Amino acid sequence: MKFYISLFILTLASIVSQAQQSKILILYTAKNDLAHISFVGEALPWFEKQAKENGFVFEATQDWKRLNSEELKRTDLVIFLDTRPENENQRQAFESYMKNGGAWIGFHFSAFALTPSDYPQDWDWYHEEFLGSGQYSSNTWRPTSAILKVEAPSNPIFKGIPNTFSSSPNEWYKWEHDLRDNSAIEILASIDPSSFPLGTGPKKHEIWHEGYYPVIWSNRNYRMVYFNMGHNDMDYDGGTNKTLSNTFGNKYQDQVVLNAIKWLLHQK
Repeated sequence: MKFYISLFILTLASIVSQAQQSKILILYTAKNDLAHISFVGEALPWFEKQAKENGFVFEATQDWKRLNSEELKRTDLVIFLDTRPENENQRQAFESYMKNGGAWIGFHFSAFALTPSDYPQDWDWYHEEFLGSGQYSSNTWRPTSAILKVEAPSNPIFKGIPNTFSSSPNEWYKWEHDLRDNSAIEILASIDPSSFPLGTGPKKHEIWHEGYYPVIWSNRNYRMVYFNMGHNDMDYDGGTNKTLSNTFGNKYQDQVVLNAIKWLLHQK
């Protein structure tokens, strides 16, 4: 009898523990750009590993219909890996979730918008207010590593991180708006000038020689962090389409992402 009582208590404790664990919902598409597909392919096992080691409940899906009010009631953190929702109901559910205290992390292409393109700027709240960046303006090419400068060293996502560190190779984006002009935006990290020239071309405009480029930022009115990282280098020229670089596997960059997760889940 004592055995069954002990077993019941252990089972109940496990159920309670699971219920108390933070729930992370990752949404992704991984259907178009090979570099983004490559990023998603390495990101999913990385997040799964972090969930096991840090006590998160982790679920990833390509079903954007899961971005609804009922699902979001049970979600502590939403992550967009490579795209944004296109359905109006999903957009409204996400906006409501964020305005009511939800948490979000986005990577690279999740902030992309360009009119005209397959991803036009047709969501003002998301691109203008929430991200503050407006439309995509230009990018570096090929994907290369950069020295990143920590702009907000007191922010918890930089715990244990030096003031400058080398990123993984990435295609870096420039945006329509200067985020420094937006009082709601807290720029967390930017391209350090020592990175210039950044990119290898072959087109001249794909190589940056100067300028100010935020690559990690948050919005003070929401619980969110955007990372510009998320585009691996691929062997397009050689015709093999193999992955030539990885986003994860970088000591400091990985730690910043993990710190951001914990910060948004109020674990720090």
